[in-house]
Amino acid sequence: MASLNKVILIGRLGKDPEVTTFENGNRKISATLATSERYRDRDNNWVEQTDWHNIVVWGNLANDIAEGRRNYTKGDLMYVEGKLRTRQYTDQQGIVRYVTEVHADKMMQMAPARPASQSSYGQPYAPAPEPAPGYTPQVPSQDEGNDLPF
Repeated sequence: MASLNKVILIGRLGKDPEVTTFENGNRKISATLATSERYRDRDNNWVEQTDWHNIVVWGNLANDIAEGRRNYTKGDLMYVEGKLRTRQYTDQQGIVRYVTEVHADKMMQMAPARPASQSSYGQPYAPAPEPAPGYTPQVPSQDEGNDLPF
């Protein structure tokens, strides 16, 4: 039976990617990615749950990031595609620990980081104005637009 190990995440970088260069010249990029979801609890209050993912990048993609051809920074909205890997190590107290990582095959920036007080267009954030009292949006009737040639 065939199997599949693939993960796709969209979230924000929790820190700037860290570059590790090994003696043989290979590079490893390490980063953390936060994904969040919102839901209402039983008291109808909004709850936001954030999960943190360890991201590891090797090969050409790691070289592109390390050499600045891809400039990712904390807070960037990222698309990450890869596979899950779990590894074990022994800590300084002799306890065996396990860590699960996403080994990224693809990683691309969807939107640059921005201060929370700014919109995506660089303008100060302003909430949408409330509609005037008594305003009713105009909805076209079912008969309108039926004479279109397509």
